[in-house]
Amino acid sequence: MKSSPVRSSSVPNVVSIAGVDPSGGAGVFADLKTFSALGAYGCGVVAALTAQSTQAVTGVHVPPTDFLRLQIDTLFSDVSLHATKIGMLGSAEVTATVADRLGHWQAANVVLDPVMVAKSGDSLLAKSAINMMRDALFPQAFMITPNLPEAGVLLEQRAPESVKEMYRAAERLRELLPLSSERWVMLKGGHLPGNDLVDLLFDGDQMIELPAPRIETKNTHGTGCTLSSAIAALLPHHTGGFRPVEAAVRQARQWLLGAIAHSGELSVGHGHGPVHHFHAMWPRPGA
Repeated sequence: MKSSPVRSSSVPNVVSIAGVDPSGGAGVFADLKTFSALGAYGCGVVAALTAQSTQAVTGVHVPPTDFLRLQIDTLFSDVSLHATKIGMLGSAEVTATVADRLGHWQAANVVLDPVMVAKSGDSLLAKSAINMMRDALFPQAFMITPNLPEAGVLLEQRAPESVKEMYRAAERLRELLPLSSERWVMLKGGHLPGNDLVDLLFDGDQMIELPAPRIETKNTHGTGCTLSSAIAALLPHHTGGFRPVEAAVRQARQWLLGAIAHSGELSVGHGHGPVHHFHAMWPRPGA
């Protein structure tokens, strides 16, 4: 069963299949905030549980795959989902289960964020799951959104260290996706040094450079989760428009820059704080 197209007058339904971060800065909780802030109705499937704060991940628990399958099938059989965001999956078994069910339901607009390491440096993906992600889940993805270290792991090479090396990495990552249909790589360049950063958006034909100023802040917890979920929320809104994927990505990045810039209005934890998902909706402090 394929998800039905969203009507211009309706609110798209978007699901996050990811882990739970109790601090709310990343994972399913952050994705739901992002969906809400960008005009989508958010659903969530829990693929992993973490004991996590802004400072560290102290534990990971992966639910039984039978229950994960039941979550996905129960939701998809009832709700027409216009986009799916994939985040932390944790294990090869979970990854295989998600890939199998997405294929069964012919999930639309799958945005895959290959979450491997938390901002604190703690590992979030078993090494055995990486090959499973490439082999089973990439064929289901409409877009993948790795950062530079993740790109290095996926390509089994060192992470790109320049924009020129990013170009080649984006080309090689696109080769991991089905070649016979429209699929996209969004390679995030935030790990490169300098005051400006460049992301690359590539579909196998056009390579689009997306520059942005670097915002100096320690509040970057969950930025990768938030960007991929923003893209998933906005893709249904841009269907049928001019260069719809590029338009959705540009809008998602602009919104995220605002969320990072206003993150100092929040006071959450003592480590890498979250971005401000509702910066455009909540009143300014003291206003």
